[in-house]
Amino acid sequence: MTSPHPSTVSGGLRWLALLLAVLASGLAAAAEGVLVLGRISDDPRRHYEQLRPLLDYVVPRMRSVGIREGRVLMASDPQQMISYLRRGKVDWVTETPGTGLLLADRAGARPLLLTERSGSREYRTVFFVRRDSGITELSQLLGKTIAFQSPASTSAYLVPAMVLRERGLPMNLMVSPLEGGDVGSVGYVFANTGSNLATWVHKRLVDAGSFSDQDWESLQRMSDSYRRDLVIIHTTEPVPRAMELVSANLEPEVAERLKQVLLGAAEDPQARDALRQFFRTTGFYEPDARDRAALEALRRGARDVREALE
Repeated sequence: MTSPHPSTVSGGLRWLALLLAVLASGLAAAAEGVLVLGRISDDPRRHYEQLRPLLDYVVPRMRSVGIREGRVLMASDPQQMISYLRRGKVDWVTETPGTGLLLADRAGARPLLLTERSGSREYRTVFFVRRDSGITELSQLLGKTIAFQSPASTSAYLVPAMVLRERGLPMNLMVSPLEGGDVGSVGYVFANTGSNLATWVHKRLVDAGSFSDQDWESLQRMSDSYRRDLVIIHTTEPVPRAMELVSANLEPEVAERLKQVLLGAAEDPQARDALRQFFRTTGFYEPDARDRAALEALRRGARDVREALE
C-alpha cells in the first residue's frame, strides 16, 4: 500500500481548514439577528411558557437594531448561566437581585432595568417565630435553629443570612430540621418551599423562619392558625424585587433598544398578557439612588455570605 503524497495531504488539510472556516462563518452569521433570553430554572417547561410571550412581544420591536428572532435558553444553576454569559450564548437574563448581582460579578453582566411584579417594586425580609417561643429579637437565635427557603433565594436566604452575620451570629448548616442546633451558633436548614418553611416553624421543627413580606402576607391570608400562632420579630430594609441584565458582549444599541421597549411595555395594551405571564410583571423601571444603594449593600453582603457559608 502506497502512502499519500505530502502535497496531497497538505492540500487536503487546506481544504479541511477552509471548510471549517466556512462552517464557522455560517454559524456566526446564523447567530446574527437573534436575541437570546436566559433564565436559571429548575422547571424549564413552566419557565419557557412564562418567558416566551414577552420575548415574542419584544423581538418585532427591535428590527431597527437588526433583531429578527428570539430564543430562550435555560441554565440549571448559576454556574451554567455564568458560562453562557461568558461565551456569549445569552443576551438578556431576568433574575432575582441576589443571583443577578452574582452574574454581574462573575460574568460581567450589566444591570439594565429593575422589575416591578404584582404592582410591587421591592420587598423586605421578615424573621418570624412562634408567638409562644419566648424569642423576641435576633440575638436570641443563638443556639436556636432557623429555616431558609433555598440557596438561590434572595429574600429567604441571602438577605436573612446577611443580617445574622452583620450581628455577629455564627451560622452552621444542618442537613435536617431534626438535627438540632449548636449552643454557639445559629443552625440553619433549607426547606425548599415557603409553605414547608412556615410549617416547620409552626410545628416546632425549627425555632424561626425567614422569607419575604409578600410570602408572609400570603401565609396570613391562608391560615387562621398561622396568623394566631406566628409573629414577626424583625423586618429588614427593602430590596428590589427583580432585575433584567444583559451580556457584556451585547451591542450597546441593541441593549438600549431593549431597554426602551421594556420601559414602554407597561403602557402598551398589546404587552399586557405577556407581562402577566412574565412572573406577573407590571412594569420595568430604571433604578434611582436609593435602589442603587440597596443593590450595592446586597452585593457586598451576598458576597460575604457566599464566601463564609458556601
